[in-house]
Amino acid sequence: MIAADPDNTMVMFGLAKEYEKEGRLGDVIRVLEDYLAKADDEGNAYGTLATAYEKTGNREKAIETYRKGIDVSLAHGHPSMANEYKMTLDLDYGE
Repeated sequence: MIAADPDNTMVMFGLAKEYEKEGRLGDVIRVLEDYLAKADDEGNAYGTLATAYEKTGNREKAIETYRKGIDVSLAHGHPSMANEYKMTLDLDYGE
C-alpha cells in the first residue's frame, strides 16, 4: 500500500506501528520522521518516535521528541497525553 501511495500518512503511521511490533526501530524512526513532516499528528506519533529514539540510545532526540509531543498534544486538546510525556521526562530523564 505504501508503494502505491507513499504520501498516505495513515498508511505510514500503521507501517511504523508494525515496525515497532517487530522491533525494527531504525525503520520506525525513518517512517515516523517522514510521517511527521507530512501529517498534522495530534501527539501519538511523538511518543512512539521518542520511545524508538530512547531504545536506540539517542537520549537527546528522545527528550526533544517528548517535548515536541507535549506541545502538539496540548495544541490538539490532549492534556492527558501531554501529562504522560511530562511524567516520562520527569521520571526517566530527570527533567
